[in-house]
Amino acid sequence: MGKKIKISVIILSGGDIIQKNYKKCLTSVGTFDEIIKIDTSKLKGSFSEWRNEGDRKSTGDWIFYVDSDEEVTNEVKEEIKTVVEDNNQKNAAFAIPRRNFIFGKEFKHGGQWPDYQVRLFKKEAFIKWEGNLHEQPKYKDELGYLKNPLIHHKDITVGQMIDKTNIWSEIEADLLFQSNHPKMNGFRFASVAIREFWLRFVKQLSFLDGREGIIYGIYQIYSKLITYSKLWERQLKA
Repeated sequence: MGKKIKISVIILSGGDIIQKNYKKCLTSVGTFDEIIKIDTSKLKGSFSEWRNEGDRKSTGDWIFYVDSDEEVTNEVKEEIKTVVEDNNQKNAAFAIPRRNFIFGKEFKHGGQWPDYQVRLFKKEAFIKWEGNLHEQPKYKDELGYLKNPLIHHKDITVGQMIDKTNIWSEIEADLLFQSNHPKMNGFRFASVAIREFWLRFVKQLSFLDGREGIIYGIYQIYSKLITYSKLWERQLKA
């Protein structure tokens, strides 16, 4: 009998968590060896720093990151168990697809499927998360892909999305400003809107998800314009 492979689950939670989804998340990961909860509402820092804190606290051979509004199905758990116990496994990190439910409906377009998220790492190969907002993991060795998806319950109202955009756009505008982004003008604002429209409605076909997809596509354009409007404000004050 070989040594049992231990898997640590790291969950980010915070004050804005919808309780029914958080409880559903905790129930879905209850069979793993170690569960580490990082309460972001009690800590200063970025998403990368919070995720890295979870790694520092973990003791497993593998670490598995799950967000508090995600659900881990039995199929995902079985697939994870299979890959980590495979002695011939060459991959030290895995991306997992997600089924995204927005406005109570599963989205298949608009960039919402398969929506791969790199979340499972062999601890000895994991390095760290980087980035203040759209954090990305650094790791050694090869990346593999799981077949079974996580379920992402993005139960959020339009008002809540706008509130989050107001927070995230501050960080994004700061990053753009610090990178010496060219001065915003009428042409650049039009370019931002057209490129985002092309991405969401032409390339990613968000309208195929019905009225919910159209609303979400419009929101993405709005969100991008808010970010660049805040960049414009910073450039005026510079």
